[in-house]
Amino acid sequence: MGSRHDKQEQVAQLADKLGRATSVIFTDYRGLTVAELTDLRRRLRSAAVEYRVVKNTLARRALLQANLGDAESLLEGPTAIAFGYDDPVIPAQVLAAFSRDRKALQLKGGMVEGRLLTKAQVAVLADLPPLSELRAMLARGLRAPLMSLAIVLQAPLRGLARGLDAVRANKQDGAAA
Repeated sequence: MGSRHDKQEQVAQLADKLGRATSVIFTDYRGLTVAELTDLRRRLRSAAVEYRVVKNTLARRALLQANLGDAESLLEGPTAIAFGYDDPVIPAQVLAAFSRDRKALQLKGGMVEGRLLTKAQVAVLADLPPLSELRAMLARGLRAPLMSLAIVLQAPLRGLARGLDAVRANKQDGAAA
């Protein structure tokens, strides 16, 4: 195996990744062929997600070092961890899509910004639209009431303008007669 120093370094690197990641998804990869695992890693890499097979003992130490000890319950059996550093939804989406095609990959659970997620919650997370789309939906949702308010506030001004225009027209008609 590796020396004590090597293991400490691996724990430190893993703790750093856990601390920097916006989302972490724990999987059981038993039953995947080397080709399937390579395909999964390629898909995750293209989505800017890092995927590492970890030893549970080292992962436990890293979780404690990163103050994420709640996730220790997810370290049963062979474990690989997906680290997402940008959009917290993307790792769950890629892994869920892959596991639908290849039943051997099992999602164990995960963490999003330090909060523990069950397997069911990871499935719900996977069904969410990407963060950029959620932001756009929020912007549209905020814009609609503001547009309505602007229309409501403009109505009295339009009425005043019509009234003034009618008075002006009456004066012009009275002066012309």
